[in-house]
Amino acid sequence: MKLVTLLPADAYVVVNKTILTEIDKKNLIHLYEPIIGFEAVSLYLTLWSDLDRLEIMSKDFTHHHLMSILKCRIDSIRQAREALEAVGLMKTYYKEGDINSYVYELYSPLSAAEFFNNPILNIVLYNNVGDEEYNSLKKMYRKVNIDLKDYQDITKPMNDVFEPTSMPVVEARSRETLPLNIESDIDFDFIISSIPKGILNEKAFNKKMKELIINLAFIYDLDTLKMVELIRASLNERGGIDREALRKNARKYYQFKSGNLPTLVYRTQPEYLKTPIGDNSKKGRIIGVFENTSPYDFLKSKYHGASPTSRDLKLLEVLMIDLELNPAVVNVLIDYILKKNNNKLSLNYVEAIAGQWKRAGVKTAREAMDLAEKEHKKMQRASTDKKTPKNVKEAPVPVWFDKNLEKSEISEEEAKELEELLKI
Repeated sequence: MKLVTLLPADAYVVVNKTILTEIDKKNLIHLYEPIIGFEAVSLYLTLWSDLDRLEIMSKDFTHHHLMSILKCRIDSIRQAREALEAVGLMKTYYKEGDINSYVYELYSPLSAAEFFNNPILNIVLYNNVGDEEYNSLKKMYRKVNIDLKDYQDITKPMNDVFEPTSMPVVEARSRETLPLNIESDIDFDFIISSIPKGILNEKAFNKKMKELIINLAFIYDLDTLKMVELIRASLNERGGIDREALRKNARKYYQFKSGNLPTLVYRTQPEYLKTPIGDNSKKGRIIGVFENTSPYDFLKSKYHGASPTSRDLKLLEVLMIDLELNPAVVNVLIDYILKKNNNKLSLNYVEAIAGQWKRAGVKTAREAMDLAEKEHKKMQRASTDKKTPKNVKEAPVPVWFDKNLEKSEISEEEAKELEELLKI
């Protein structure tokens, strides 16, 4: 990318690509400012103030205008702008001339729900503010859910209240956000030149491999030199890079350096995806366990308090980072597969079911439980159609499968399993 020197005389216009609400401004300060700093937030709001609320584009300004308002140097403005670009709040376009010109497109911050569910921004916020402040922020944005199962929805639809009209349709500007910009400092040319050609196949650096390296570098805080070392340790006999070995080596290095896995595996279900308050049935309490326990702690409970193996922690990483499954869904998946698969977490089995749940758009514990039960019944019907011998023992299922958990006549084994689950 071309290096451009920003000068006070350079001109700019601001283009409004979205709609900024008061809630967006609150999110900008509480969620983004700990990551990008107060100068970047001030620049964003100043650029926004250059627009009238209904304007799509501002008049021409110079960067001296920004320096006067923000009381800062031109380098600080450039750094603040780059921070906004990196987190998806702004796009910048440049045109060279006698006086260089810039176009600044402004986009809305993510909603709180989107932010806390973003695997990158969520980790960066946690690392920047620490555990106490992070939990305080989550509580502030917690969504209050009310159990409406005993209520009727009597909301009137629009066509019952208003007469139809033939007014022309106007295409209005909508709220837009940008995808996160995770451009890395990893120097692939340096990596290739640092590994002897005889042992490295340069074709190994395809688009997917580069994406994996960039993501691992960001999540595990790796620079180019450390990545060279990890890649060399992950080469196979054909000169290619073993994806799983690279992931394992990156994870082991991070654990050795910091003593922990990335905070993603310690997350619990986002508040906006939790069930409404008030369901005190045993099934509701089980869902509460899935929602309020991190996958790391849930898996640890299955080890009766011992730390999970590195192999099983790798599975959590795949489920939460690669497939972007929510924490409660991962917990349901773990509980389901351990019961169905003789207390074993087989990689292929886990990935097959996780992939199906991802494609089905499963977001909550209840959705995951319902889908697991539905698939189990489908397999049972298929088995019956094939006339499976009656003496073949049916595979065990989780205690939360299609039972009235309030009944007293559940078996002693089921009662014990339920008690263990509710103790987590």
